[in-house]
Amino acid sequence: MKTFVLIPTYNEKENIANLINEILKLKIKNMHIVVADDSSPDGTWKIVQGISKKQKNVHLLLRKKDRGRGSAGRDGFIYCLKNKADIIVEMDADFSHNPEYIPIMLKEIKNYDIILGSRQVNEGKDVGRSLLRRMITRLANLYIRVMLGLRVRDCNSGFRCFKSGILKKIEPEKLESKGPSIVQEVLFKAHLKKARIVEIPIVFINRKKGVSKLGIKQLMLAYVMVLKLKLRHLSGLI
Repeated sequence: MKTFVLIPTYNEKENIANLINEILKLKIKNMHIVVADDSSPDGTWKIVQGISKKQKNVHLLLRKKDRGRGSAGRDGFIYCLKNKADIIVEMDADFSHNPEYIPIMLKEIKNYDIILGSRQVNEGKDVGRSLLRRMITRLANLYIRVMLGLRVRDCNSGFRCFKSGILKKIEPEKLESKGPSIVQEVLFKAHLKKARIVEIPIVFINRKKGVSKLGIKQLMLAYVMVLKLKLRHLSGLI
């Protein structure tokens, strides 16, 4: 099995080298790491480029146009599939997603199409964020589940493991989200393709280094996109 770990990045120079090192320490057979970087002004891509010259299973996907979390994820999925990935793990670069869960995901994916790292199931935790942020997350999850008919509890989780077959079915080249709503779009389109999805508990730890790119504006645009997905589905366009 050929496993790709996909990490979309923008200004993560304080985290990316350590994260890559922690993933490599897992010593997963036939594993590759792909960093989809939006030409980060802080030089994140230069760090990855330097690592890739020494580690042949580390790859830099340097994006100079059509930037954004959504299009980075889209291009990353396309890259992995073109390079014959069997399994794709998607995660954030800020250590909110602990690499120690990757082996668990790879074990569980044998029986499912998508493994979702969840804060909202038993033993899952959300550490280091304010009560207000946690409440907003819970309300957002409720909204997404109702709007899109999803049966998962953590619809906002960006820590996921996919079999290549389900990503091929949703055709990543047709993904529309430019921002973080790609998380919900992929989940919804996989749901429509009857994907077998299971959540495993994770401890989500709020970033300690670097600055979050997810603000109120990005969140509101994401939830507007959820409404658009619902309307497009009702119109038979999805």
